[in-house]
Amino acid sequence: MNTVQRPDSWEGLLDALQRDTWNSELRRFRSPYIFRGQGTTAPLTTSLQRLSETPRDIERHLIRAFRKYALATVPPQAQLWSWLALGQHHGLPTRLLDWTYSPLVALHFATSDERHDDEDGVVWMPNSAASTAGLPEELRVLLAHEGSTVFTTELLESFSGQHGEATSPFDAEIGWLDRMEAQHGAPFLLLLEPPRSTSGSCSSRPSSPCCRTRT
Repeated sequence: MNTVQRPDSWEGLLDALQRDTWNSELRRFRSPYIFRGQGTTAPLTTSLQRLSETPRDIERHLIRAFRKYALATVPPQAQLWSWLALGQHHGLPTRLLDWTYSPLVALHFATSDERHDDEDGVVWMPNSAASTAGLPEELRVLLAHEGSTVFTTELLESFSGQHGEATSPFDAEIGWLDRMEAQHGAPFLLLLEPPRSTSGSCSSRPSSPCCRTRT
């Protein structure tokens, strides 16, 4: 369930962003939320969704072209998910969204674009544990076995090898997501920790997970 808060002071804003941070099990402050700042209240959409009304039809062609021409300046990537993270960093329209563990970083992106000074900015803050709980059972079990709420490219590659269909490299590595979503009956999010070689906006830093959204 989505709730909207409109703080009217800096203290109120910090209180809203830092709520529920005390983790009694860990006995330390550890926010259960991830954050994304936007300069407008526009819905959450990926760059791939904004590019086309039928993003699934063009995604594989974009990735294939990027892999072909990026090799002139970047080292080969072992997994398709690594290529996606690298492409996101270099401006390729992808199914990924950038998030951060830092509410202050999110506030920067909510206020940094002067073109939106006359609009309300927004900070999205989904609960990462709740997002994980909404995954299909096979993915929840995989994360529980790893003791994590965030996927790595290696973990997704391993899962793809067991569930992918070898009709094409793209389908083998990522096509299972669409089939699983259809079986699950609802869209879901994967939190992906990009590999360290893709430093930048969708970066290796533990503070920058990426989410896969419905395409």
